[in-house]
Amino acid sequence: MKLKLLQSSLIVSCQAPTNSPLHQPEIIATIAQACVNQGVKTLRIESPSHVQAVKAKMPEIPVIGLWKQQNLDSSVYITPRFQDAEAIASAGAEIIAIDCTQRQRPNGESVPEMIKKIHRLGKLVMADIDTWENGVFAADCGADLIGTTLYGYTEETEHLSPPGYELLTEMVKKIDRPIICEGGIASPEMAKKALELGAYAVVVGTAITGIDLLTRAFQNVFSNR
Repeated sequence: MKLKLLQSSLIVSCQAPTNSPLHQPEIIATIAQACVNQGVKTLRIESPSHVQAVKAKMPEIPVIGLWKQQNLDSSVYITPRFQDAEAIASAGAEIIAIDCTQRQRPNGESVPEMIKKIHRLGKLVMADIDTWENGVFAADCGADLIGTTLYGYTEETEHLSPPGYELLTEMVKKIDRPIICEGGIASPEMAKKALELGAYAVVVGTAITGIDLLTRAFQNVFSNR
C-alpha cells in the first residue's frame, strides 16, 4: 500500500464498545460500508474478526487494523504483542496500529523488534503515541506513520484533553513521517483545523460512528434534570 493514498484524507474509525449490540463483525462492516459510500477511502478497524468482515465486504478499501487487549498486566492495550499484530495482518489489514509509547509491554517485547517483525509481514505500522518524546521514539523505531491517538489517554497525558493540536503541530514541523491527527475530533471544523496545521490525514471515530457514546451524552442531559 502507498501512503500517498492517505494524504489529506478522512479516515473513519468504525468501532463499538464490547457490551454494545453493534459490536458484531457484520454490523461493523455495514457501518464501514456506509462511510465508504460517502467517499471515505480508509478505515480504522479493531479486532481480527471485524477486520476480516470489512475486507470481505470491501476488499479494495485499505484498513488500519488494531486489536485492543485488556487485562494483560500492562497499561499498553492497543495491539500490545506481536501475536496480536500478526492476527490483524492475517485478517487483511494493510496497516497495523500499535501503541508506540515507551511503557512496559505485557511480554517485555521491544517496540523496534515488533515493528521489524510487522514489516517482515509486508505491513506498514501506524504508531499511536501521546507525547513529543514518544513521537520521536516511534520515528526512530521505524514506524511508517505516527498518530496522536493516545494524547490524553496515558498516565503522562491524562490531565490533557484531545485533540492534541500542539503536539500535532510540533511533530509535523520536526518529524519526517506522515503525522495523523486522531482523538477528540468532534466536528468537520476541527478536522479542517487539523489539516490546516499539517496533519497528513485525520481519523474520526466517535463523532461519526459512536452511536452508544453519543446517545449516552445526550441522555445524560435528560437524566440530570
